[in-house]
Amino acid sequence: MKRNQNRRKSGWVRKDTSDASQLDWSRSERVVFANLKPSTTTISLRLPDGLLARIKSEANKRDVPYQSYMKMLLAAALEER
Repeated sequence: MKRNQNRRKSGWVRKDTSDASQLDWSRSERVVFANLKPSTTTISLRLPDGLLARIKSEANKRDVPYQSYMKMLLAAALEER
């Protein structure tokens, strides 16, 4: 049985496909993957030390990263409006 497995395996490795020189690039098309853009934007936000400490403390109580907790608070505040 092992002999048959080796024969089958050798059939898979007949040609090296890592050489791109054999590709016909004349028919290729440029593709844009619009959905692969980052879904978040980095911002800089200055907060008083005491407020940031309170946010971190509350986030820690809920076992959530403080930045995620801030996003939750902002989303909830906007939903109330």
